[in-house]
Amino acid sequence: MKLQTVSIFVDDQQRALDFYTGKLGFQVTADIPMGEHRWLTVRGGEGATEVSLEPKGHPATGPFTEALLADGIPWCTLAVDDLDAEHARLTGLDVTFTQPPTDVGPVLVAVLDDTCGNLLQLAQAKG
Repeated sequence: MKLQTVSIFVDDQQRALDFYTGKLGFQVTADIPMGEHRWLTVRGGEGATEVSLEPKGHPATGPFTEALLADGIPWCTLAVDDLDAEHARLTGLDVTFTQPPTDVGPVLVAVLDDTCGNLLQLAQAKG
């Protein structure tokens, strides 16, 4: 068994698509119109778990994601091979970081704003 798809709740699906593909480099795996919204999934690489960019339609998602954002808690963690290089690349693309690369023991981490109501953590394992 493996995790196939995970959802990230976003304020705006098109802005999320632009960010996740244009800035993070993810590839679209599905973009299907579903009335007012879309079934919209992206993937960070071959064999990676799909991410569903879900609209914040359910009444619980807004308060929940707003609380995480206000408390500085990332929605999820994305693994990178070279955090400093990824931080420099994304900073060059005007991505906002709320935490610069930081050594926290066994990993290096940084936190960025996805422009759609979420913080994402980047992590590089040491050694």
